[in-house]
Amino acid sequence: MGLTKTEMFTFEQNQLAQLLKAMAHPARIAILQRILISNTCICGDLVEELGLAQATISQHLKELKSAGIIQGTIEGVSVCYCINPETWKLLETRIGAFLGSYKGAANCC
Repeated sequence: MGLTKTEMFTFEQNQLAQLLKAMAHPARIAILQRILISNTCICGDLVEELGLAQATISQHLKELKSAGIIQGTIEGVSVCYCINPETWKLLETRIGAFLGSYKGAANCC
């Protein structure tokens, strides 16, 4: 049996790609920025603040949560979301290392 495309790459490469894919939508960036500003949020607040439908916000939250970028707790009838600090630190480290690996070619293209 042949390799799947993801098996050709390292665990770290696949992990970073999955995390970045989960973040790769302007609505998700806006959601993350809102969570970072408030340090916690309730889904209903995001609907009012971002002007997107509840179902759309819920789908974006689901993607971010599935990737482990955010975590949620149920409080009554609301779900409160916050940044997952372990995944956030991992993102910071991996993206920093990736971007920092560019040394700048003297005479390139």
